[in-house]
Amino acid sequence: MKRLFILWSCALCWLGLNGCSQQRTPSAATPTTDTTAAWVTTLQERLPLLGHRNWIVITDMAYPLQANPSIETLYSGESYERTLATVWEAVARQPHIAAHVYQDLESQRLTEAVCPGIEDYRSETARLLGQGTVSYRPHEELILHLDSVSRLYRVVIVKSRSTLPYTTTFLELDCKYWNAAQAAAAGL
Repeated sequence: MKRLFILWSCALCWLGLNGCSQQRTPSAATPTTDTTAAWVTTLQERLPLLGHRNWIVITDMAYPLQANPSIETLYSGESYERTLATVWEAVARQPHIAAHVYQDLESQRLTEAVCPGIEDYRSETARLLGQGTVSYRPHEELILHLDSVSRLYRVVIVKSRSTLPYTTTFLELDCKYWNAAQAAAAGL
């Protein structure tokens, strides 16, 4: 009887310890706060799955964590410039996707006097993305469009540690190997 009691006690302890050590898998709306390598690894795992009509958004710290399960939020823990460069280069290396780039129209109205660091942000963003590749839209319009898109398609948000307002970069993914001109030429 004593032996049976000891066996049951050991079994219960094992189950208790095993249950406590299980890792929870974060939901799509839960930000990943692991190391730099973790967010980059997650992004690289998602990129082959993303395609035409998916979005990747690079944001500042104040961007809200959204509850929509189609929106996955990662936290880079890095500067905005480094986060944008990492995402931009990763997208460029993909054989199947290219990006249309949008930024907040409000960012164009900010001055260095009101928002110190905004000129460096603009210079670095232009250097990374190239001149003339960015379309500017009102922030609220972009957010509403993202909300609409996320009803059918996945969105990946990568938050940086930037504290500059209106510095979100929206990447609307498109097919790299087939475009509207080719479709028109084919009569589609």
